[in-house]
Amino acid sequence: MASPAADDYLKTVYAHTEWQDAPITPSVLAAKLGIAPSSVTEMVKKLAAAGLVSHVPYGAVRLTEAGTTRALAMVRRHRLIETWLVQEFGYGWDEVHDEAEVLEHTISDRLLEGIDARLGRPRFDPHGDAIPDADGHIEREPFVLLADAAEGHSGRVLRVDDRDSDLLRALEAEGLTVGSTVEVLADGVRLDGVARALPDGSAGVVWITA
Repeated sequence: MASPAADDYLKTVYAHTEWQDAPITPSVLAAKLGIAPSSVTEMVKKLAAAGLVSHVPYGAVRLTEAGTTRALAMVRRHRLIETWLVQEFGYGWDEVHDEAEVLEHTISDRLLEGIDARLGRPRFDPHGDAIPDADGHIEREPFVLLADAAEGHSGRVLRVDDRDSDLLRALEAEGLTVGSTVEVLADGVRLDGVARALPDGSAGVVWITA
Protein backbone atom coordinates (compact mmCIF):
# COMPACT_ATOMS: atom_id res chain seq x y z
CA MET A 1 0.00 0.00 0.00
CA ALA A 2 2.38 2.66 -1.26
CA SER A 3 1.02 6.20 -1.14
CA PRO A 4 2.02 9.54 0.43
CA ALA A 5 -1.30 9.60 2.29
CA ALA A 6 -0.66 6.21 3.91
CA ASP A 7 2.84 7.30 4.88
CA ASP A 8 1.47 10.47 6.49
CA TYR A 9 -0.96 8.40 8.57
CA LEU A 10 1.74 6.02 9.76
CA LYS A 11 4.14 8.84 10.58
CA THR A 12 1.45 10.67 12.54
CA VAL A 13 0.52 7.57 14.55
CA TYR A 14 4.19 7.00 15.38
CA ALA A 15 4.86 10.63 16.34
CA HIS A 16 1.81 10.77 18.64
CA THR A 17 3.25 8.20 21.05
CA GLU A 18 6.92 9.10 20.65
CA TRP A 19 6.96 11.53 23.59
CA GLN A 20 3.96 10.34 25.62
CA ASP A 21 2.16 7.06 26.29
CA ALA A 22 -1.49 7.69 25.40
CA PRO A 23 -2.41 5.83 22.18
CA ILE A 24 -3.97 7.73 19.30
CA THR A 25 -7.67 7.40 18.48
CA PRO A 26 -9.22 7.94 15.04
CA SER A 27 -10.73 11.25 16.19
CA VAL A 28 -7.35 12.55 17.36
CA LEU A 29 -5.74 11.26 14.17
CA ALA A 30 -8.35 13.14 12.13
CA ALA A 31 -7.66 16.35 14.07
CA LYS A 32 -3.89 16.07 13.64
CA LEU A 33 -4.20 15.44 9.90
CA GLY A 34 -6.96 17.97 9.35
CA ILE A 35 -9.11 15.33 7.66
CA ALA A 36 -12.77 14.37 8.14
CA PRO A 37 -13.27 11.51 10.64
CA SER A 38 -15.07 9.46 8.00
CA SER A 39 -12.05 9.64 5.69
CA VAL A 40 -9.77 8.59 8.55
CA THR A 41 -12.00 5.60 9.28
CA GLU A 42 -11.72 4.41 5.69
CA MET A 43 -7.94 4.84 5.55
CA VAL A 44 -7.44 3.09 8.88
CA LYS A 45 -9.41 0.13 7.54
CA LYS A 46 -7.13 0.01 4.49
CA LEU A 47 -4.00 0.25 6.63
CA ALA A 48 -5.27 -2.54 8.88
CA ALA A 49 -6.03 -4.73 5.86
CA ALA A 50 -2.48 -4.12 4.66
CA GLY A 51 -1.10 -5.24 8.03
CA LEU A 52 0.32 -1.81 8.90
CA VAL A 53 -1.93 -0.95 11.87
CA SER A 54 -4.16 -2.75 14.33
CA HIS A 55 -7.52 -1.26 15.21
CA VAL A 56 -10.86 -2.21 16.68
CA PRO A 57 -13.97 -0.03 16.26
CA TYR A 58 -13.88 3.01 18.58
CA GLY A 59 -10.48 1.91 19.86
CA ALA A 60 -6.92 3.14 19.49
CA VAL A 61 -4.90 2.87 16.30
CA ARG A 62 -1.58 1.10 16.86
CA LEU A 63 1.26 0.39 14.47
CA THR A 64 2.17 -3.20 13.71
CA GLU A 65 5.81 -4.19 13.34
CA ALA A 66 5.58 -3.59 9.59
CA GLY A 67 3.84 -0.28 10.18
CA THR A 68 6.49 0.83 12.64
CA THR A 69 9.27 0.01 10.16
CA ARG A 70 7.60 2.05 7.47
CA ALA A 71 6.78 4.92 9.84
CA LEU A 72 10.39 5.12 11.00
CA ALA A 73 11.56 5.30 7.38
CA MET A 74 9.29 8.31 6.82
CA VAL A 75 10.32 9.92 10.10
CA ARG A 76 13.95 9.53 9.04
CA ARG A 77 13.22 11.28 5.74
CA HIS A 78 11.34 14.13 7.37
CA ARG A 79 13.91 14.84 10.07
CA LEU A 80 16.94 14.56 7.81
CA ILE A 81 15.34 17.02 5.39
CA GLU A 82 14.59 19.46 8.22
CA THR A 83 18.21 19.24 9.38
CA TRP A 84 19.46 19.68 5.80
CA LEU A 85 17.34 22.79 5.29
CA VAL A 86 18.63 24.38 8.49
CA GLN A 87 22.30 23.50 8.06
CA GLU A 88 22.70 23.90 4.31
CA PHE A 89 20.14 26.55 3.39
CA GLY A 90 19.87 28.71 6.49
CA TYR A 91 16.23 27.98 7.27
CA GLY A 92 15.00 28.76 10.78
CA TRP A 93 13.72 25.92 12.95
CA ASP A 94 10.26 27.46 12.63
CA GLU A 95 10.32 27.24 8.81
CA VAL A 96 11.25 23.67 7.99
CA HIS A 97 8.28 21.48 8.98
CA ASP A 98 6.01 22.31 6.05
CA GLU A 99 8.88 22.17 3.53
CA ALA A 100 9.89 18.73 4.81
CA GLU A 101 6.27 17.53 4.58
CA VAL A 102 6.45 18.10 0.82
CA LEU A 103 10.03 17.00 0.12
CA GLU A 104 9.89 13.77 2.10
CA HIS A 105 7.64 12.25 -0.56
CA THR A 106 9.71 13.33 -3.54
CA ILE A 107 13.43 12.76 -2.96
CA SER A 108 15.07 9.47 -3.86
CA ASP A 109 16.70 7.06 -1.44
CA ARG A 110 20.03 7.86 -3.09
CA LEU A 111 19.64 11.58 -2.41
CA LEU A 112 18.52 10.90 1.16
CA GLU A 113 21.65 8.81 1.76
CA GLY A 114 23.75 11.62 0.28
CA ILE A 115 22.13 14.17 2.58
CA ASP A 116 22.75 11.96 5.61
CA ALA A 117 26.40 11.50 4.69
CA ARG A 118 26.96 15.19 3.95
CA LEU A 119 25.48 16.18 7.30
CA GLY A 120 27.73 13.72 9.15
CA ARG A 121 24.99 11.22 10.10
CA PRO A 122 23.16 13.53 12.55
CA ARG A 123 21.33 11.87 15.44
CA PHE A 124 18.82 14.68 16.08
CA ASP A 125 16.93 17.22 14.00
CA PRO A 126 16.78 20.98 14.77
CA HIS A 127 13.88 20.48 17.21
CA GLY A 128 15.65 17.70 19.13
CA ASP A 129 13.67 14.82 17.63
CA ALA A 130 15.78 11.70 17.16
CA ILE A 131 16.63 10.74 13.57
CA PRO A 132 16.38 6.98 13.00
CA ASP A 133 19.37 5.46 11.25
CA ALA A 134 19.02 3.54 8.00
CA ASP A 135 18.12 0.39 9.99
CA GLY A 136 15.41 2.15 11.99
CA HIS A 137 17.39 2.36 15.23
CA ILE A 138 16.72 5.43 17.35
CA GLU A 139 18.30 6.96 20.45
CA ARG A 140 16.57 8.99 23.13
CA GLU A 141 17.39 10.03 26.69
CA PRO A 142 14.90 9.75 29.57
CA PHE A 143 12.68 12.83 29.44
CA VAL A 144 9.90 14.78 31.12
CA LEU A 145 7.49 17.32 29.68
CA LEU A 146 8.20 20.75 31.16
CA ALA A 147 4.54 20.98 32.26
CA ASP A 148 5.03 17.81 34.33
CA ALA A 149 8.40 18.74 35.86
CA ALA A 150 8.33 19.48 39.57
CA GLU A 151 9.45 22.79 41.03
CA GLY A 152 13.22 22.69 41.47
CA HIS A 153 13.75 20.19 38.65
CA SER A 154 16.60 21.11 36.34
CA GLY A 155 17.24 19.58 32.95
CA ARG A 156 18.59 20.10 29.47
CA VAL A 157 16.12 20.85 26.68
CA LEU A 158 15.85 17.71 24.59
CA ARG A 159 13.00 18.59 22.27
CA VAL A 160 10.62 21.38 21.28
CA ASP A 161 7.45 20.51 19.35
CA ASP A 162 7.61 21.93 15.82
CA ARG A 163 3.90 22.35 15.05
CA ASP A 164 3.46 25.98 16.18
CA SER A 165 5.81 28.25 14.23
CA ASP A 166 4.81 31.35 16.20
CA LEU A 167 5.61 29.66 19.50
CA LEU A 168 8.94 28.42 18.15
CA ARG A 169 9.88 31.98 17.20
CA ALA A 170 8.77 33.25 20.61
CA LEU A 171 10.85 30.62 22.42
CA GLU A 172 13.86 31.41 20.27
CA ALA A 173 13.44 35.11 21.09
CA GLU A 174 13.62 34.18 24.78
CA GLY A 175 16.84 32.28 24.14
CA LEU A 176 15.46 28.75 24.50
CA THR A 177 16.95 26.21 22.11
CA VAL A 178 17.68 22.50 22.15
CA GLY A 179 20.49 22.09 24.67
CA SER A 180 19.47 25.00 26.90
CA THR A 181 19.36 24.36 30.64
CA VAL A 182 15.98 24.90 32.29
CA GLU A 183 15.27 24.96 36.02
CA VAL A 184 11.62 24.98 37.07
CA LEU A 185 10.71 27.82 39.45
CA ALA A 186 7.46 28.52 41.28
CA ASP A 187 6.56 31.34 38.88
CA GLY A 188 8.51 30.55 35.73
CA VAL A 189 11.85 29.04 34.83
CA ARG A 190 15.53 29.80 35.05
CA LEU A 191 16.84 29.53 31.50
CA ASP A 192 20.61 29.09 31.25
CA GLY A 193 20.89 30.74 34.66
CA VAL A 194 18.51 33.65 34.02
CA ALA A 195 14.98 33.80 35.46
CA ARG A 196 12.40 34.12 32.69
CA ALA A 197 8.67 33.83 32.10
CA LEU A 198 8.26 31.74 28.95
CA PRO A 199 5.43 32.43 26.45
CA ASP A 200 2.01 30.92 27.10
CA GLY A 201 1.86 27.30 25.98
CA SER A 202 5.59 26.69 26.31
CA ALA A 203 5.32 24.12 29.09
CA GLY A 204 3.30 21.84 26.82
CA VAL A 205 5.79 21.80 23.94
CA VAL A 206 9.18 21.56 25.66
CA TRP A 207 10.73 18.30 26.90
CA ILE A 208 13.76 18.24 29.18
CA THR A 209 16.00 15.55 30.64
CA ALA A 210 14.35 13.63 33.46
